[in-house]
Amino acid sequence: MADVARRARVSVTTVSHVLNDTRFVAPETREAVLTAVRETGYVPNTVARSLVMSKTDTIGLALSSISNPYFGELAHHLQAEAERRGYSILIADTHDDPDRELQVVRDLHERRADGIIIAVSARPDATLDYLRQRTVPVVLVDRMIGSGLDEVGTENVEATAQLVEHLTGLGHTRIGIVAGLPGVATSEERIVGYQLGLERAGLAYDAELRTDGASDAVPAQGATARLLALTDPPTALIVANNQMTIGAMRALREAGVAVPRDIALVAFDDFDWADLFEPRLTTIAQPHAELATRALELITSRIAEPELPARTIRVEPTLVHRNSCGCQTS
Repeated sequence: MADVARRARVSVTTVSHVLNDTRFVAPETREAVLTAVRETGYVPNTVARSLVMSKTDTIGLALSSISNPYFGELAHHLQAEAERRGYSILIADTHDDPDRELQVVRDLHERRADGIIIAVSARPDATLDYLRQRTVPVVLVDRMIGSGLDEVGTENVEATAQLVEHLTGLGHTRIGIVAGLPGVATSEERIVGYQLGLERAGLAYDAELRTDGASDAVPAQGATARLLALTDPPTALIVANNQMTIGAMRALREAGVAVPRDIALVAFDDFDWADLFEPRLTTIAQPHAELATRALELITSRIAEPELPARTIRVEPTLVHRNSCGCQTS
């Protein structure tokens, strides 16, 4: 900065004001400084600046499984929205492991992220205690647990009930569900929605029709195979996330079960290739862009005003009606 100041014949303070846009500087002086910056090849020391200003313009993003297309799409929209607001994103994968989750959050905090957006694991107590004790600005995304912190996520209960009601409207009374990882908020909410849909249709909940797919393709494949092996197997199947849908479809193919001729299939989470299968998949589509926008609204306002009361936002998903459910669609 001193070299830039000498070349531009101004003070170091003036150079700082031009680079950080912290005070009005006459246009001719500003141009002289910027010319000197180009000529000297000066690069601002963002680490030093962050230490002085106690702000890095970065947001930490801790997601449970970046390989999951849903979280990958969500990360894409979060990064785009953050950049639009002048922030960079530091992304880390917790693998849904509480110990790794805590370490990831510590790393993001130690790297001086201004705030953290996190999709919490099934056992996030240690992580949330760490964040609260250090008053780190934080927003829980996707998985909402009534933590007393800012939270934003999709409405899961009514959306899953809607899938059940659609299937019962087609005449199905044996409806199975491949549920997600136990203890994860979204998994539990979708199970509640499944039970609610059955209740509304006047159908009894049958525990043998619910199986655990652990939110991933391989265990979901085994879970689906178990449902198909029942003495009285389901005639319709709900799969509670997109990764598990892949496993469920493999199990159906291996068993020679045709969709929708032999079994109706619907799923939570839409994805780019859901309408490339034959039959095309009926799904619940989550609004990634809206989730990202609302999450960034919450975290940036929390960074600016740490004493704001906690806020909870639910966004509405959409039923994307195709023909894996057995309906004829255009």
